[in-house]
Amino acid sequence: MSWFKALLIWLLIIIAESLHGTVRQWCIAPVLGDLLARQLGVLTGSLLIFGIACCSIFWIGARTFKEQLNIGLVWVALTVLFEGLLGKMLGYSWQRILSDYKLMEGGFMGFGLLFMLFSPVLAAKLRGVGS
Repeated sequence: MSWFKALLIWLLIIIAESLHGTVRQWCIAPVLGDLLARQLGVLTGSLLIFGIACCSIFWIGARTFKEQLNIGLVWVALTVLFEGLLGKMLGYSWQRILSDYKLMEGGFMGFGLLFMLFSPVLAAKLRGVGS
């Protein structure tokens, strides 16, 4: 397994998710509202991440469940760090940043991160990679 390749794929995911978020903010949020657009974005973003994981799982070379889960864990940790730093750079309050994670306030990001955690495992299973 190559951690370097796993990190490159994470960068691809972040670039894709950033573009996805920009489109959501400019095109979807004005029509559906911010909260609903963010909720829908978790679903479409999860599909985007899963697609990237499916396309890259052979290349990364993670053959075991443990390797696949570790990749997902690193992707989640880096994503949370990235989201927090980007949110602060864009001038968002911590309350606004964390609202995406609060289920009782309509935030579904926790589900998206849970799906991201298992995306390498699910992609490997779908593609017949490893044990």
